[in-house]
Amino acid sequence: MTNKHQWSPPWVEKVPEPGTFRSIFKWGAGDTFKHPNPGFLQIIAKELGLVEGDFKQPAFLGEKIVENRPCISFSQKDAALFESIVGPENCFSDTYARLKSATGKSMEDILNLRAGKTQNIPDLVLHPKNRADIEKIVRLCHEKKIPLHVTAGGSSVTQGLACPKGGVTLVMTTHMTRVLEFNETNQTITVEPGLMGPAYEDMLNQAREIFNAERPYTGGHFPQSFEFSSVGGWVVTLGSGQASSYYGDAGDLVVAQDYVTPTGDFKTLDFPATATGPKINDIMKGSEGCFGVLTALTLKIFPYFPEAVRPFAFMFRTFADAIFAVRQISRSGCGMPSVLRVSDPEETDIAMKMYGLEGTLPDRFMSLKGLKPGSRCLVMGRTEGEPSFSKNLFRQVKKIGKSNKGLYLTGYPMKKWQAGRFSDPYMRDSLNDFGVLIDTLEAAVTWDHVEDLYKGVRSHVKKTPGMILMTHASHFYTQGTNLYFIFITKMMTLDEFKAFQTGVIEKITALHGSLSHHHGVGRMLAPFLETHLGKKQMDVLRALKREFDPHNIMNPGALGLGRQ
Repeated sequence: MTNKHQWSPPWVEKVPEPGTFRSIFKWGAGDTFKHPNPGFLQIIAKELGLVEGDFKQPAFLGEKIVENRPCISFSQKDAALFESIVGPENCFSDTYARLKSATGKSMEDILNLRAGKTQNIPDLVLHPKNRADIEKIVRLCHEKKIPLHVTAGGSSVTQGLACPKGGVTLVMTTHMTRVLEFNETNQTITVEPGLMGPAYEDMLNQAREIFNAERPYTGGHFPQSFEFSSVGGWVVTLGSGQASSYYGDAGDLVVAQDYVTPTGDFKTLDFPATATGPKINDIMKGSEGCFGVLTALTLKIFPYFPEAVRPFAFMFRTFADAIFAVRQISRSGCGMPSVLRVSDPEETDIAMKMYGLEGTLPDRFMSLKGLKPGSRCLVMGRTEGEPSFSKNLFRQVKKIGKSNKGLYLTGYPMKKWQAGRFSDPYMRDSLNDFGVLIDTLEAAVTWDHVEDLYKGVRSHVKKTPGMILMTHASHFYTQGTNLYFIFITKMMTLDEFKAFQTGVIEKITALHGSLSHHHGVGRMLAPFLETHLGKKQMDVLRALKREFDPHNIMNPGALGLGRQ
């Protein structure tokens, strides 16, 4: 495949039919599509050894209707009890609703749906109207020993929504979306967990009009799944957004939480700080529904200064040079950019094609400066916050970048990246239609192990023929960063992919990377958790599980706690 003979595959641009497998696994809005541009497709074909014929006809589109196969593991009498709590309009037992509630966006989820598989689903799907409904449901499940799961946006990539023991799933996004309190004095907001990201952020941006506030605010949390993830989901999986380096990860934003558990309910206190022993508030963050159901949460909010945003970008000679520069930025003492990203050489080369920069005058100028394809690394980001703070930080970032021989590229690359930030995941469906798989793994790492982790994982992955591996660092701390690995390959079977994935996970943890940085654990990473944390820490988590959930009904098997 060359630039002289470009071709365009017959990309699927059809809204999935209601009730089909495709309508479950398709990313985002049903009528929205995005495909790799010719430059990106050229790289994929070359690196994976594909030719035009491999893109002639899409396959395994998942357009089959999900057959209704009722399977109630508990009695009809018990089913009627649940229906009496939420009402018949909020109680569903059809297979489609059950499958949809139990499926996330992991590669395993998607491949199973494309193959038309219906497995690990609940027996009943409930849409609780309020906290009182949840209390009754949890009590009933505890009494009857019925497994209980929770879903919201459905964007889990760790099989966190699967229901291997059946039971009940609560859908929080239908009714549990209310704002319970806006407190401008304390600069907090209390909401129900099913509130979706865009609605949450829009309300804060319009705080003057909606809450009669003195100024607009922001939540500061923007994961790539922002449009299709919920506020509660961010917290129970310990998520992280693109602006975390400035605002903090999801766990940093939490002030207080309200939980219903099988053995009792509680609200954590909303003090800014206490010295009253280990914090239950912290224990519940990242608990992934294993201890109880989150029914409300109080979060920090921040003044919103969109006019103060200043994008920037640099090109460095090598990955090591780029990491050294961003480490200096992270420890400069003058504040943190909201967004800061380092793309490795492979991701940088692909970005140059995707942004239409390859072969342009700036590209040739970079080569003359010794910033050559295959080794150069793109660093980009933006500063924000109070205008004078953002202005000064921007000036300091430019100073550090240039002092480390980074070539300043203006804010253009950052603006291009930002424009595609939330739409890029749509490309996954387009490539999956032709058997090209895309998946990710990510890890936190301290500064002294960044390069070893990067080189070690890259060496391991590249042993597999036909493999694209893009890597970036995108969340920064004084003590370290994260590495986010994106794999693009063509594999024939799910078993083959799972074996490859397991090998990468083991390599990450062997090289001092964390098991997860912001995707959570779910069932995908649960088998590795005890080795990663050690038996004693897992024993503590199991003790908490027994205290909150003695019958092991809460999301059994997630986090490696209780029997699956």
